[in-house]
Amino acid sequence: MKYILATTAIIVLLTVSSGLFLIYNNTDSSKKKIKKALGMNLFAFVPVMIMAFILMAPSASMAANGADSVNGLGLLAAALSTGMATIGTGYAVGVVGSAAIGAVSEDPKILGRTLLFVGFAEGIAIYGLVISILIIGQL
Repeated sequence: MKYILATTAIIVLLTVSSGLFLIYNNTDSSKKKIKKALGMNLFAFVPVMIMAFILMAPSASMAANGADSVNGLGLLAAALSTGMATIGTGYAVGVVGSAAIGAVSEDPKILGRTLLFVGFAEGIAIYGLVISILIIGQL
């Protein structure tokens, strides 16, 4: 794992340093050079990530032995509470926001009130997130 992390860090540092070199030396930044640099970066980075996945997969499967159905259902409940709350928030903000735009176009003085209504609609997502945090805290 340390070797993969070191190799990835070296690749990132080489990429950043080559970008800084090209910027400060005012070299020709044609598309051909950019494509070549991007191709070299991908040629080095993708195999390192594939090696990391291959080396880490057995240890990840060994760590997954302690799961049970109660934990899984709790995580599912947390995900559903956040997901359904954000779906409701999206619908509410869409309806309230369009009505607010129409009202502000008729009377610009009520902009503050309309923003409050949109904020109240967004509060639904925050409540869903709080419930998710409470559920995960109990697991």
